[in-house]
Amino acid sequence: MIEQTLDIPTRDGATATFIVHPDRDGPHPLILFYMDAPAIREELRDMARRLASAGYYVMLPNLYYRAGVMELGPLSPDPNDPGRARMFELMNGLSIPMVMEDTDALVAFAQGQAAASTAKIGCVGYCMSGQFSINAAARHADKVAAAASIYGTFLVTDKADSPHLAARKAKGELYFACAEIDRWAPLETVQALGQSLAADRIDAEVELYPKVEHGFAFPQRAAYDKASAERHWARLNALFRRNLG
Repeated sequence: MIEQTLDIPTRDGATATFIVHPDRDGPHPLILFYMDAPAIREELRDMARRLASAGYYVMLPNLYYRAGVMELGPLSPDPNDPGRARMFELMNGLSIPMVMEDTDALVAFAQGQAAASTAKIGCVGYCMSGQFSINAAARHADKVAAAASIYGTFLVTDKADSPHLAARKAKGELYFACAEIDRWAPLETVQALGQSLAADRIDAEVELYPKVEHGFAFPQRAAYDKASAERHWARLNALFRRNLG
């Protein structure tokens, strides 16, 4: 495997992006891996490595670069912890248009890399970034062949770029993994999402993971559930294998 962290130029500066891919048999289909709210950390890099080991060129960008933040470090479970307040401040400082501009820059960079293929792109986003993954599938509809939202938030909103509406513009297969116990995406939101996608006949699956909480796929989280985490990996691998090869 080859891995590196490069500053990818964007309209607003440059995002430090962790890139990992196999060292032979390329070019490899591009997968954009959007981080969750607690920012870049080794836990996410390991997940990117796992994706890459299946034969992909994986890019994990730092979405907080505009604020000059790369890593937040360990976060206390205490809701009054200043670190958590900082995390929410950073998260709320992002918008879908901002991240889509970053996505354009990442795809443009990958197009110039011999080890990467952008003919068919995959996207995956966790937590706050589920919405970014689905919107990337809409923005680059002719390239994104598959996109996944893993316990994504803000899936059904009254905004024009709400994921349940952006899905209408996507041409690739979509997958939504939702935790049964999730105050950020309660069951009524999951049900509304499923009903909307079905009514619009979107090529999408909404899967409810029973008896687990938001964050179940992250090994370093208290909410980690190994069985559900491995199920999500099986679903992702199958999704990308079907659509990216």
